[in-house]
Amino acid sequence: MKLKIIIVGKNSFIARNLYKYLKNRCKVEILSFREFLKKNIYNNIDYVINCSSTLNYINQKYKIKFDNDFLISKKILNYQKCKLVLLSSRKVYKPKNNIKENGKILLKENYYKNKFFTEKKIIEILNDRVLVLRISNIIGFDSNKKGRKLHKTFIDFFIENIKKNIIFDNKGVYKDFLPINLFSRIVFLLIKKNKSGIFNVSIGKKVYLTKIIKWLNHYNPNKKSIKIMTKIPYKTINRECFFLNNTKLLRVINIKINLNDLKNECLGISKKLFYEK
Repeated sequence: MKLKIIIVGKNSFIARNLYKYLKNRCKVEILSFREFLKKNIYNNIDYVINCSSTLNYINQKYKIKFDNDFLISKKILNYQKCKLVLLSSRKVYKPKNNIKENGKILLKENYYKNKFFTEKKIIEILNDRVLVLRISNIIGFDSNKKGRKLHKTFIDFFIENIKKNIIFDNKGVYKDFLPINLFSRIVFLLIKKNKSGIFNVSIGKKVYLTKIIKWLNHYNPNKKSIKIMTKIPYKTINRECFFLNNTKLLRVINIKINLNDLKNECLGISKKLFYEK
């Protein structure tokens, strides 16, 4: 019998890609947060995957009324079959190499304080009915030009600057990236195996920004005239280096994750940006 899933967050890049991946593998519906709150779900839903958030939750001190994950958890509480997939962030951790799920917590920004608080609150409410995914940098091409973005990602900054023929000098900076298609596959495998608890979802390797940029620029016809800028504007790029330990994840999903997955995603983005116009 196919899993029955609701994805919350119609305008979310992650939600739309999850829906695309899951629609031929599960019975899946994608709704806005408001539509979900109005929906009668009964006890026939296996998972709710929340990809929605609000600017108030990101920018303000924690309040329940801004916490979509909490409000969803309260709605599904009495439906014992239904689990919640909570999308959290690697930024709840102190940045370092090989961060495990029990790694040191360092909450620098308001949003990540709220996310960590939400994690704890929902685990108390739903116990083993919540799957918390602490996600590294998701990379993929977003074709939705009208969607309102709550966060700017590395790929957003790259596209914004490459249009001006600019690349910032990121020599020595590395992070942990994960292609969106692989992320969607990982989510499917975790829910298929009925997992709960906290998982790092990442490629689990150092990925130098210079390498990512080289792949993203592969089809750029103006490669020779790009300006390399050494002075980086505040908040344009977070220069913290880190990568997550994904051993717990790999033991469960039993697949191989390597840099070729990421390279192919980046080359595909490059083709869409510079070649397929």
